[in-house]
Amino acid sequence: MKKQRFKPPTKIIFSLVIILLAIALLIGYIWKVLTSSDYFTVKQVVVRNSGVSFDYLKGKNIFTLNLRNESWRALIGCPDCRKVRFARIFPNCVFVDFLKRQPVALVKFYKYFSMDDQGIFFYPSGSAEELTLPVIYGLETKIFGPKPGVRYNRPEINLGLSIIREFRGNKVFRGLTIKRIDLGNTENAGFFVLLPRQVPDFSRASPKAEWLGFEVRIGENNIKEKMIILSGLMIQSAKELPNIKYIDLRFKEPVIKFQQ
Repeated sequence: MKKQRFKPPTKIIFSLVIILLAIALLIGYIWKVLTSSDYFTVKQVVVRNSGVSFDYLKGKNIFTLNLRNESWRALIGCPDCRKVRFARIFPNCVFVDFLKRQPVALVKFYKYFSMDDQGIFFYPSGSAEELTLPVIYGLETKIFGPKPGVRYNRPEINLGLSIIREFRGNKVFRGLTIKRIDLGNTENAGFFVLLPRQVPDFSRASPKAEWLGFEVRIGENNIKEKMIILSGLMIQSAKELPNIKYIDLRFKEPVIKFQQ
């Protein structure tokens, strides 16, 4: 018995091709109408969190704009932004939102730079919030000619971010502030804990400035565990905090040194 050969349904295939062709032509026609209609010509550009003008977008068709490319170009010119978002608001408006970086510390070089939680530098705004941020010292000989918008993958920066992150994440330290972080030598890295009710002005401060608080010598390893130990010591010595000169956590047994 001979096997029957499969015969493709020619009429069905032909019908599908005609349908697909018709759909493609319809889509092409709709696209042409949308991209050539004055109704979808950009007439307004709304910008938030920046004074940058994007008037050059006006008069262009809202469908033909390459918003990803526009976002990339805007981000290059804004090192203190983590993202610049463009959005179409139909029929004829473009919305631009500059999402600013949130500083977690200031870094002392020949001038002050702000630094976010990703270790990216940008120019400080001089806001009241920044006056209460920890100031990082000791990177002047590690990074030369720092530039805004750049992340420098240095162990000192990662250590500084780890100290800030673990300090902020511990409930025991609420009400306390890190005034400065010394990272010139990571083996002897430390920070100064500022007791409550002090709002220092970083622009006037020096690494040797006298503040009501105490020094913590933490080193470069096991930051999370050492912060837990520090919190326990501070609970035990809560009444003596103003009299503490420094707490040394670099060795197996922590050391508390009181003022003479």
